Amino acid sequence: MSNKKYIMALDQGTTSSRCIIFDRAGHIVSKAQRELPQIYPQPGWAEHNPFDILATQTGVISEALAGAWNIDSTMIDSAGIANQRETALVWDRHTGKPVYNAIVWQCRRTAEYCNKLKKEGYDQVIYEKTGLELDAYFSATKIKWILDNVKGARESAEKGDLIFGTVDTFLLWHLTRGRAHATDYSNASRTMLFNIHTLTWDSELLKKFGIPKSMLPAVYPSSHGYGTIDNSIIGGAIPINALAGDQQSALFGQLCVKPGMIKNTYGTGCFMLMNTGHKPVVSRRGLVTTVAASIDNKPHYALEGSVFIAGAAVQWLRDGLRMIETAEESEEYALRVPDTNGVYMVPAFAGLGAPYWDPGARGVFCGLTRGAKKEHLIRACLEAIAYQVFDIFHAMEKDTGIRISELAVDGGASKNNFLMQFQADILGIPVRRPSVVETTALGACYLAGLRSGFYNSVNEIRGYADPSGRVYRPGMSEESRNRLIMGWVDAVSRARAK
Repeated sequence: MSNKKYIMALDQGTTSSRCIIFDRAGHIVSKAQRELPQIYPQPGWAEHNPFDILATQTGVISEALAGAWNIDSTMIDSAGIANQRETALVWDRHTGKPVYNAIVWQCRRTAEYCNKLKKEGYDQVIYEKTGLELDAYFSATKIKWILDNVKGARESAEKGDLIFGTVDTFLLWHLTRGRAHATDYSNASRTMLFNIHTLTWDSELLKKFGIPKSMLPAVYPSSHGYGTIDNSIIGGAIPINALAGDQQSALFGQLCVKPGMIKNTYGTGCFMLMNTGHKPVVSRRGLVTTVAASIDNKPHYALEGSVFIAGAAVQWLRDGLRMIETAEESEEYALRVPDTNGVYMVPAFAGLGAPYWDPGARGVFCGLTRGAKKEHLIRACLEAIAYQVFDIFHAMEKDTGIRISELAVDGGASKNNFLMQFQADILGIPVRRPSVVETTALGACYLAGLRSGFYNSVNEIRGYADPSGRVYRPGMSEESRNRLIMGWVDAVSRARAK
């Protein structure tokens, strides 16, 4: 076992970059966070400045170390990176300079092209090879857009001068000063270019999207020796021993390592994943099949449902409508009224994800009367998050034939007690929130520590698990639940484009 005392987890998300330093028991020793500026060039488009991603992430590394009493880089065993998935970056392999902004997973600019491929019947090919829906959400069409629309990009790519990466790959490349161009199975499985059955980049898909293979990173298990953070960045060399997409990392952080174990993360979006073991499960209800975080070359698979807008809807109430000053206030306002007074919100700001996959859907408030007040709208926004999770939960039970008896939750919005109680009520099962809700970062910590020998086994990690936390138990009648769900179904039908 390593004699060093701490693991550093880098959690690069859609709206912020964080660095959390954990001790061996998985307790947070130090934490730093910086907001990531959002760029919306036109309706439906979403971008990040790649240098904002890099600057915020390297900045919080230094801040977390500075904020940890009597800890320096020599006491860090290793680092793990968890990242927003599907967001695509293309940069010059010689200079490290991006040719365009990062196109964020929420961006819908390639939806029309995806619809064209669907009309050709290519969606079935995509699903059979990658486990994914043919959608602008994933990376492939974003890369194609950059190559087709940035002057000289395609020519440079075909000469071998440009490389692609999801955010983990971009950070790895820069943290190692260009020495490592790699990703892990979980992130590769979100690109719509990776064959999840052969665990290789798929030549047919690369040809279809016009993407040179020379652009692509090497692919390894999530728990792997990826390189070392260069001395010049934080004054010490720290091994990078894990990469994982944020949702797969959270699944591992919740120790959902056996088939049938399930979690839901409440962040910018909502992401429910069920570990399905070494065999991918085919969905017939709009879910996707993905590769879970892995510690060896025989990865586990997961069934996943993605909600595009969850916590982002609360941010919109705060920043767009200015109904609240902080996200935390949403709970207070929701509890001021006994219900929504018949108001429903469908936050389809970027279309609808699973199980609908309707890119043309748009957000609506419905059921409005003169009696509707600000409190009702805020409560409807929070309830909408729970209803979207219900849709995915129901599809997952049907696809797997497994009756889910409890839901493990994490993520920033899981701290909202009103939301968690309503979630338990609308699902009709207990919802369990752990004492440490930073499970995305915790998963990266566990994966890195297992690689280095900081942890000997998953069983050892389980022994450190804190049994405290909170369980929300359902208290709603079946009649009330059914009535509310029927109202939600009607609201969704009004928001949909098809």
